[in-house]
Amino acid sequence: MTSPVLDLEQYAPAQLTYLANRLAVGANALYRAKFGVGVTEWRIMSLLAAEAPIPAARVCQVLGLDKGPVSRCLAGMEQAGHVRVKPDRDDARRRPVALTGPGRRLHDRIIKLELAREEKLMTGLKPAERKSLLNLL
Repeated sequence: MTSPVLDLEQYAPAQLTYLANRLAVGANALYRAKFGVGVTEWRIMSLLAAEAPIPAARVCQVLGLDKGPVSRCLAGMEQAGHVRVKPDRDDARRRPVALTGPGRRLHDRIIKLELAREEKLMTGLKPAERKSLLNLL
């Protein structure tokens, strides 16, 4: 008896991973070339535009990233002037993070491009199909 093998072309988790990686690699190259930031910085900026100030732990939770890479990314973003990290008065371990003015302006430039990328990706889908796709994900 042979052990089972996956048909990766028909295995949904593999296809979703492949798609996510393709989108991330393309976005990373585009953002680095046009804006000098990568996809992780963009994801953090998007979160901070929606919810801020928040602790780094919340960034990790929402983005599904480990503490180390998030900490390094935030340090670079702080050095670049895109985020502000301040100690919490009540808990020195908590360090809420928020976008700075320049960080928000950069976010506002990138989001235009990102929404255009999404529109291109969803071209051909009717509104109900778009909604179904997002619900499935």
